[in-house]
Amino acid sequence: MSILDDTKKHMVAAIDHLKEELKGIRTGMANPSILDNITIEVYGSQMRIRDIATVSSPEPRQLLITPFDPQNTASIGKGIEVANIGIMPIVDGNVVRLNIPQMDENMRKDMVKMCHKKREDAKISVRNVRRDSNDTVKKQKNDGDIAEDEMKKLEKQIQDLTDKFCKEADEISAYKEKEVSTI
Repeated sequence: MSILDDTKKHMVAAIDHLKEELKGIRTGMANPSILDNITIEVYGSQMRIRDIATVSSPEPRQLLITPFDPQNTASIGKGIEVANIGIMPIVDGNVVRLNIPQMDENMRKDMVKMCHKKREDAKISVRNVRRDSNDTVKKQKNDGDIAEDEMKKLEKQIQDLTDKFCKEADEISAYKEKEVSTI
């Protein structure tokens, strides 16, 4: 695998991670993906909610969690409570309801700050990949594996990838921030 392919693969992974992290940030509407990172202990092991139940949104500001096995209803309610996502679950028979409260201005600002932090973390990851790739290229040059002009060319291509993925992180985060800010 070439150094550029490896660099791109790691940068794509950083952006994918950013997308997953942003899914967990609340918006004003009910979004089942806020439950993606919550695990519940059932059958003696930790499982994600979507692996043990269906999650639907019957109303714009409500999530309905229907476990495949009704005996897991209380465990799901408890797990959501422990996850501390700012929403209290309501165990209602064989389902769990989450009523998404209206977000006030301070909460929206906090969510936007969280978006900024996640974006910066992703950009730092991308830059770390750039640094590691550039170190590898310099080592190859010092070992005599590649020539000076080849090293410069690879460094420029690595920088182009870095710019591209940092811009993509900005765009993804800006979209999420707009989603959070929309009332």
